[in-house]
Amino acid sequence: MYDQQGLRGWSRSRASVHIIVGLAAAFAMVGCVLPPRPTLAAAGIRQHPGGGVVVPQSGGAGQGESGLSFRWDLKPTGIDTDLPGLAAVSRMVVWASGSGGTVLRTVDGGKSWQNVSPIGAADQQFWDIEAFDSNNAVILAKGPDARIYRTQDGGASWTLTFQNTDKHAAYDAISFSDRDHGLGLSDPVGGKFRIISTSDGGRTWQIVPTAGMPPALPHEFGFAFGGTELVTLGNNAWFGTGIGREARVFHSADGGITWSAATTPIRTDNNSGIFSLAFRDSSTGLAVGGDLSALGAAVDAAALTSDGGTSWTLAGNPAPAGWRSGSAWVPSLRQTAIAVGTTGSDVSTDGGQTWRSFDTGSFYHVDCGRDGSCWASGAHGMVARLLVSQI
Repeated sequence: MYDQQGLRGWSRSRASVHIIVGLAAAFAMVGCVLPPRPTLAAAGIRQHPGGGVVVPQSGGAGQGESGLSFRWDLKPTGIDTDLPGLAAVSRMVVWASGSGGTVLRTVDGGKSWQNVSPIGAADQQFWDIEAFDSNNAVILAKGPDARIYRTQDGGASWTLTFQNTDKHAAYDAISFSDRDHGLGLSDPVGGKFRIISTSDGGRTWQIVPTAGMPPALPHEFGFAFGGTELVTLGNNAWFGTGIGREARVFHSADGGITWSAATTPIRTDNNSGIFSLAFRDSSTGLAVGGDLSALGAAVDAAALTSDGGTSWTLAGNPAPAGWRSGSAWVPSLRQTAIAVGTTGSDVSTDGGQTWRSFDTGSFYHVDCGRDGSCWASGAHGMVARLLVSQI
């Protein structure tokens, strides 16, 4: 059922909140595990011989306080399918996934796209994808009937490596800290969030004992939307929650074995909480979310941490301009972060303290590659690359 914002609605599938968004134009949101800092040139920003930066004039644009402008450059995929899942490997290699068992791949910077969807998976919703290069990727089909598939030949073939058999579990996200080590997150089973882990690149998965997991609060769940509610960085992992009486961030410093939980000031109720996390390093993090019943309202929807998630403070004024489902730090610009949602995109150039809108299009997810390039994906097969210029 559509509301006035074009949101298709959302439903809680057992212990998991799964959101299906459909808008006429959509892009996406940001990844969070960052490699060594690349240069602006590596991210695709071209320096003009006479000084200044040349950026194609397409998409919406906005100017940051640091003398930078930001815009999205559309890369048509030729399909009309929602794409909440996104994995940006580089400026040239990007994977996207979503509804109807769809998986797409480009190896030429979005000039052309290949449909590399698994055979016989049209009923699956691949709302999270992790990719390591042009050949190796792992996808998660969300929910109580969750499945994880892996490819090592660019999507020509896929192997089913995990299938949920516990009717009480509902998997929301996966995240990898390197090519071998990854975690998966389920909503609470027996009063605690469930974690699965892999140490062989997603070929096999094991349920992590819950002895080190704090109890979930009543009605506390995660939001299955693009996968960035769970993020990893080395031995550190974090995931965000909502719906219950508090929006919390759980943190593990030992690869997902033991966890602590911290309350954030982000608003939470039956429609709101934390939708996305982004960590620049093991200390500095960003959490974004908002209220699904008021998509254009920026009410306590972003928070920052400087101590690895032990404590959180609200982002300054102005904050992101509405409900935001994705976030990322731009690798080539240490103080710059982006937050995206169905009502637009915002940028902060001061470490998340203040924000300004730079685009009014609809995005689901943003992710940044190892070379510093950032990409977005959304409804109706929309994918775009972030372009940054100096002015």
